[in-house]
Amino acid sequence: MMYRREHNVLIAQEGNTTVYIQPWGANALRVQMTKEQQLDSNTWALSEPAAGTELSPGTELSPGTELPVSAQMPSITIQEISFSQPWLKHYPEAQKNIERAYIASITNGKITASFNHEGWLTFTNDKDEVLLKEFWRNRSRIDRYCIPLNLSGRELKPVKGSSDWELTARFEAFEDEKIFGLGQYQDEFLNKKGLVLDLCQKNSQSSVPFMLSSRGYGFLWNNPAIGRVNFANNITEWYAQSTKKMDYWVTAGDTPQQIMEQYTSVTGRTPPLPSFASGFWQCKLRYKNQEEVLSVAREYKRRNLPLSVIVIDFFHWTMQGDFEFDPVDWPDPASMVKELEEMGIILMVSVWPTIDERSKNFGIMAQNGHLVRFERGSGVHMSWMGNTVFFDATHPEARKFVWETCKKNYGQYGIKHYWLDEAEPEYGIYDFDQFRYAVGPALQVSNIYPQYFAKAFFEGQSSSGQTDILNLVRCAWAGSQKYGALVWSGDIHSSFRAMREQLQAGLNMGLAGIPWWTTDIGGFLGGDIHDPEFQELIIRWFQWGAFCPVMRLHGERPPFEDLGDQEYRGQVRQMPSGQANEVWSFGDRAYEIMQKFLLLREKLRPYIHTLMEESHIKGSPVMRTMFYEFPDDDKCWNCTDQYMLGSKILVAPVMEKEIGKRKVYLPKTNSTDTWTHLFTGEKFKAGQTIEEVCPLETLPVYYQGENPLV
Repeated sequence: MMYRREHNVLIAQEGNTTVYIQPWGANALRVQMTKEQQLDSNTWALSEPAAGTELSPGTELSPGTELPVSAQMPSITIQEISFSQPWLKHYPEAQKNIERAYIASITNGKITASFNHEGWLTFTNDKDEVLLKEFWRNRSRIDRYCIPLNLSGRELKPVKGSSDWELTARFEAFEDEKIFGLGQYQDEFLNKKGLVLDLCQKNSQSSVPFMLSSRGYGFLWNNPAIGRVNFANNITEWYAQSTKKMDYWVTAGDTPQQIMEQYTSVTGRTPPLPSFASGFWQCKLRYKNQEEVLSVAREYKRRNLPLSVIVIDFFHWTMQGDFEFDPVDWPDPASMVKELEEMGIILMVSVWPTIDERSKNFGIMAQNGHLVRFERGSGVHMSWMGNTVFFDATHPEARKFVWETCKKNYGQYGIKHYWLDEAEPEYGIYDFDQFRYAVGPALQVSNIYPQYFAKAFFEGQSSSGQTDILNLVRCAWAGSQKYGALVWSGDIHSSFRAMREQLQAGLNMGLAGIPWWTTDIGGFLGGDIHDPEFQELIIRWFQWGAFCPVMRLHGERPPFEDLGDQEYRGQVRQMPSGQANEVWSFGDRAYEIMQKFLLLREKLRPYIHTLMEESHIKGSPVMRTMFYEFPDDDKCWNCTDQYMLGSKILVAPVMEKEIGKRKVYLPKTNSTDTWTHLFTGEKFKAGQTIEEVCPLETLPVYYQGENPLV
């Protein structure tokens, strides 16, 4: 392996393989590898200006040009080493093959990447502690005749018949390591160590490939390709089925907070949260006409219940891809929006990226290349309620067309906020090798689709002068947060199992840089409102929802009403509606409890906005793992069923059926020796595990310091 320095970049080369390492923000390094003559220029998630990124590999400077200060930051060393060790005399043939050997390193603040004499990387912090290191079990460069397992730390294998590459990056596994983040997966594991995760977007799964390690580093797999990551006990392995290069980013930090701040500084942070968003959101599948929406809103006001947002779900339109109200059921949207605004309620409407082949926009979008293409054959992407194809959100003109159409057909009525559903996109069959986007084949880029979908509306809203930007999106990738994406956890089941899974999903989304997050309270799939078991579930979920970043009630609630033929509109049958899904719909006892927590949420709103401001400024999660706030407390690294809402409130949601009590760990704090129960005012000594009785009317919530509700 030969090394050289170009400006602030350490370059390692062997044959046709080149590795580039350069500073990319505070205490961070970006590592890229290619087998092409020209390095692919995509920055993907690393889109924000960062110190050290001014000079890309291959940049040529005129003689006398002064480098930017930030480009001079790294310490780069290249050193020739001697192989005169006594044991080499036993390998005379190997010694003849070695003319020179080198080691090299690059340091940026708290992190150093070092190539050993074999050319493999180790990352250390400013205390010279190993953070991570490449896994290699292949031939030695010292003994060219020794070929053991022949596993290398990084490899690009050509995809036959193409100019693309199959990528594998391997790292040593550490027994004591805990791994968090990675986005949203439907399992019960907060700690992802020991798991295999698919790197692909699906309904209820958001692959956001940033991990935070208990060893003191953060790692971004900066690649939107379809693949997987394996956090096995014997190896950590990142894999992309088809790509142009290897690209990852590593940062070192003394605390999880520092790591998150450094990560979000290079991928982006949320805009300021609009004031309405911290209140209560009402939704169901589905409000089928204008009068139904208004009657629900009027009933909330009649009962003096706070309501900030009401959402109109899918199939309010004439056709998928028309992006407009059906005039039969929605005869006067302007008056509807006006009346809701007078009640202090924001209206949000659902937008799907599906374009029905019968839509008035299908022909022009197909002609202009605005639809996701097929690699072979022809057909449809989804055949639910019509044969549809997804619009290509990676295409700038397609994004502009969809936004301009929505602005015309919804914006004219004063609607400014959108529910961007099906954002994965949800292909009927996830055969990613079948599809191609403007920015490349789906195998290489599909994971970035939800980010571009959010970007389409963020760009349009910004260009229209809108400042209170927030859109509800069903999926995300690294960087989605900067486009005002409020992500929810998709079409999950109405069960305590699913509820438990959402807790770790929300916490890991926050650690992946996505702080605006919510669930369908009560779950989406199922939930008979007259069933006592479901009533218990939705009470517990509603209580937890009051302490989530955004509080939103939604669900399909079968059985659906029978509408006979009255819902036919020519060739399109609009969706029927499930049962009622308002807070008074689940029985008197449930209503009394839900009303209590709805009013509590109103008192929490000022505190929620202080946390959202932290997210905007520092990239901090709103829902925080216990170790995020108390990293020096070993017990907090193992707390999986409780969390911190910001730095003051500890929430221990009840997520088991018919449970009478549960244990809660109250960590030692720097500000006080006690925790105070939010509902009873009882004080508890910090640094102990307590067992609390939790009847259906309440749940364990504690605060440290001053009461955040006052």
